[in-house]
Amino acid sequence: MISKEENILFAAEKLFAEKGFEGTSTREIAKAANVNISMISYYFGSKEKLYEKLVEYRMEEGQFFSKDILERTDINDWEKIEKIVDQFAGRVRHHKCFYRIMQREQLYTLNPHIVDFLKQTKMGFISMYSKILESGLKKGIFTKNPPIYLLHSTVSGTLFYASNAKEMYKEFLNNTDDEEIFDETYYTELNTHIKYLLKDLLGYEENK
Repeated sequence: MISKEENILFAAEKLFAEKGFEGTSTREIAKAANVNISMISYYFGSKEKLYEKLVEYRMEEGQFFSKDILERTDINDWEKIEKIVDQFAGRVRHHKCFYRIMQREQLYTLNPHIVDFLKQTKMGFISMYSKILESGLKKGIFTKNPPIYLLHSTVSGTLFYASNAKEMYKEFLNNTDDEEIFDETYYTELNTHIKYLLKDLLGYEENK
């Protein structure tokens, strides 16, 4: 069961992804969430605060799974990288609306709160990759030391571009599968492709 607050957030997320922040009214959000418009003021205070809360909510979900992976002792550093790619790709696949919003925000946002939150989130991911890379190099799991900021860009940039271009690739392949079936194949191949790139960038060899 989701809370009333989450219900409003998720309704707003779809509208913000489709129409943008400026193009979405609180009345439309209330209608989509099937609540009285006064509930938005009650829970969030304003449309701006609702928007900020949505960004924080989704970003904190991502940070949570990342910290959990980083602290695990039952898997090695390469397996941690694999887990991060799997979960990141899963989030991009299943939260398309939010990541569409975030890509727009990175280009056009003027909200200092969101700018700072995005920056801190990215810094958190870069720090996480850095710790895993440093550990893997010390243990001999990785043999190459690529620029860590480019490592993060390789993962996120490839995921976002491929996700945005999915329908174009489906047309190019003349694929007539149901969207859910195509998604499963598409994101599985995308995951595998990113891992191949990272193996080369990190100098990781299986069964070494």
